[in-house]
Amino acid sequence: MKIMKFGGTSVGKPERMHQVKDLITRDSQKKIVVLSALSGTTNALVSIGEALAEGKKDLAKERIDTLHKHYQAFYPELLKTEAARKKGEKIIQEHFEFLNILLKISFNEAINRDILAQGELLSTKLFYTLLQELDIKAVFLPALDFMSIDENNEPELKKISEKLKSILANYPQDRIFVTQGYICKNHRNEVDNLKRGGSDYSASLIGAAINSEVVEIWTDIDGMHNNDPRVVDKTRPIAQLSFDEAAELAYFGAKILHPASIWPAQHANIPVKLLNTMEPNAPGTTITSKEQGTGVKALAAKDGITAIKIKSTRMLLAYGFLRKVFEVFEKYKTSIDMITTSEVAVSVTIDDLTHLKQIVKELEAFGTVEVDKNQTIISVVGNMIAESKGTLAKIMDCLRDYPIRMVSYGGSRHNVSLLVEAKYKNDALRSLNEGLFSW
Repeated sequence: MKIMKFGGTSVGKPERMHQVKDLITRDSQKKIVVLSALSGTTNALVSIGEALAEGKKDLAKERIDTLHKHYQAFYPELLKTEAARKKGEKIIQEHFEFLNILLKISFNEAINRDILAQGELLSTKLFYTLLQELDIKAVFLPALDFMSIDENNEPELKKISEKLKSILANYPQDRIFVTQGYICKNHRNEVDNLKRGGSDYSASLIGAAINSEVVEIWTDIDGMHNNDPRVVDKTRPIAQLSFDEAAELAYFGAKILHPASIWPAQHANIPVKLLNTMEPNAPGTTITSKEQGTGVKALAAKDGITAIKIKSTRMLLAYGFLRKVFEVFEKYKTSIDMITTSEVAVSVTIDDLTHLKQIVKELEAFGTVEVDKNQTIISVVGNMIAESKGTLAKIMDCLRDYPIRMVSYGGSRHNVSLLVEAKYKNDALRSLNEGLFSW
């Protein structure tokens, strides 16, 4: 069995859903099809939840109605027979009645998670209705029946595996299963989610849970590129990456793949393929445990970074100082991306500013604290680049015209990371592209 995950742009238009139908039926292999919400839907649902949280029910109603109109225009284009259209209309009516009911009750975080789940529920039900209309035999597989997270919001892989295998055992002859990405149940048995980008995570977890042959992630781009195609003109897809290389790229800004989606497949040693819905015969990118070649393979950039420097001539060399610094970030559940130290200072970067004021206040007990916002991490990724002669010199030469705030080198054999002001990001990526890749 294989897993085929399709993102929001792959199902965002009726004709795209028909393309997905063609892709999942072009071979007879058993498959679980994981769908995201229609493109734009999750953002709309987030905005509805924000309006309700602020008590702006008129604004929430306006946003619900706008989204409702989008789906009312969508399903007649998708479905052609009167019977199928009636089913589609009923599905949409039920979900938007639910959203409108929420205008009349007190808002809380559990309700917000219910709101966010509506996108995947709608997309999968509409797609399943399309398959029924075309007499394509398939099984609707609700993710809420098997996908779960624990009290620390971590997936319960063993439990997911047991439940999913038990469900699949009831359908030995069926070849196509349709389920939702992103959504799950939490330890209180409430509707929850795997956070943004979580449909990739869902696909990888499902693949690991049933030990699938491959996990295919279908998007609107032909694999992971060696640079950001939105910024740099000359980019190219990378044919092969190791799990570690892909994880570095995903974490440091490559948008095609959610960072968390690597480890379940890596844990189960299941290949991941990044493929293009619009060009299904393009080779895309294959991610496996195998490392091929050495040197730089790709660049990625992570925006929204804040650098924090703690300077203390009195305490830095004291035993346990770094532990105390890290305990402040742990207390506020704020992860650190990069770290550099000197004899008198330590600098770290974060991308979550939720508790920045509290963090800075506590760090001031250790010394002088400087905060630099609007930074970008540029990550240069490849196999054994930290051990390749001249690589760092070549990188620095490419960036000679830009001030570099921090450098992380040697912590990973696959990655050299540099911190620059956000305003230099695009030019820095173009300069690195020209200097590191030969065409």
